[in-house]
Amino acid sequence: MDLQIDDFYKDAAAGLLLLYQAFPRKVALYVEDLIGREEPDEFGLPTPRHQSCLGALLWLAEEGYVRFESTIGYDALDQAVLTEKGFLRLTRGVPHALREGDALPPSVRRVHATLAFQLREALAQHHSERVARLCRLLFESSLNGASDIV
Repeated sequence: MDLQIDDFYKDAAAGLLLLYQAFPRKVALYVEDLIGREEPDEFGLPTPRHQSCLGALLWLAEEGYVRFESTIGYDALDQAVLTEKGFLRLTRGVPHALREGDALPPSVRRVHATLAFQLREALAQHHSERVARLCRLLFESSLNGASDIV
């Protein structure tokens, strides 16, 4: 089992959602805010888990989902913000996210159907399989808009 991939999905989702909540402001995105405090080893180096989380954030930047000005040591991305790509992917509608017959106002239906809302719920419920599926959907290269709810 590839547990580091599950951690990657959780870290990527949590980092993107923190930036989504702050959008369009630039913020410092701290690893500790995503995975909690982890004590460095006896040489002062971050734990492998901490390094993996930072690696996930850097990967998001390299792939064009996030932009940042610099790193703050091994602790954070400074002045981080979602890119257009990251924002559009998080705000796209998830197919079949809402049950038919839900009597919700159109604006609530639109928000509840977004990938950001669905990811937030999956993380809150600690549903790692759903987080993984939603992240895979987020990382799909086609943004055809056919499933978006307008």
